[in-house]
Amino acid sequence: MQKITPSELGVLTKYIKEKSGISLDGSKAYLIESRLSPLLQEYNYKNYSELYFKAKVDPRISTKLVDAITTNETFWFRDNTPFQLLKHKIIPDHIDRVTENSIGSPSLKIWSAACSTGQEVYSIAIILKELLGDFSRWRISLTGTDISDAAIAQSSYGCYNKVELSRGLNEAQLQRYFNMNGTKARIKDEIRYIANFKKLNLLEPFDFMGKYDIILCRNVAIYFDLEDRKKLFDRLAKQLNPSGALIIGSTESLFGVSHLYERKMYMNSVFYQVK
Repeated sequence: MQKITPSELGVLTKYIKEKSGISLDGSKAYLIESRLSPLLQEYNYKNYSELYFKAKVDPRISTKLVDAITTNETFWFRDNTPFQLLKHKIIPDHIDRVTENSIGSPSLKIWSAACSTGQEVYSIAIILKELLGDFSRWRISLTGTDISDAAIAQSSYGCYNKVELSRGLNEAQLQRYFNMNGTKARIKDEIRYIANFKKLNLLEPFDFMGKYDIILCRNVAIYFDLEDRKKLFDRLAKQLNPSGALIIGSTESLFGVSHLYERKMYMNSVFYQVK
């Protein structure tokens, strides 16, 4: 694996911060090497400086660089607790509110703000299927966004290999919600059709996304510096409907980050609502 020099590390971490918001320091040299050295081999670049200069002038290389850095670990029903929170508290509470007060088909809008390759979005869709049964009487908007083109492409297609499928799904879920094809499987249309995916950099304006009943922004802001975290969560507050819920990562907290939210507890789970 090609070693990165201190000067290369400096310019690349600055470039990555500008493009993705991810703040990396000198201790992350191995991460950058492991994520970017395959690009050096693919394009036969001599060093990371050449990769950097090519990315500056070629949008395709820039996109591949960002994809390589931002591809994070993900799996089905990750951490489990947030999905139990959705299933037993947040979604049932929303159902009670809207079915009591709505005229016509009740609606539910959910946004996964850093959806990676789609497992979080489809995990939520599976929960909705189990709770609601028939989607036809509901107006459901389940949106996933990510900065990675490759992640959005896979999410939209909804196809996963054997290793990806083994991480968090049981056999019954595989049989019920996927169409198997050799060592791969694609999420069934009844689940895939309620989800949509689009590319989005969370550092850029996203007020055009509209308002949501539930927003999940898990395990992405930990890579941002404090200033960018503050801006992100303050802007997310404007995208929540009244009584809407924000779910962040299990190791994250909004203490000292945003004063716009009230911390809520249900069993051992934490979520946030706008004050």
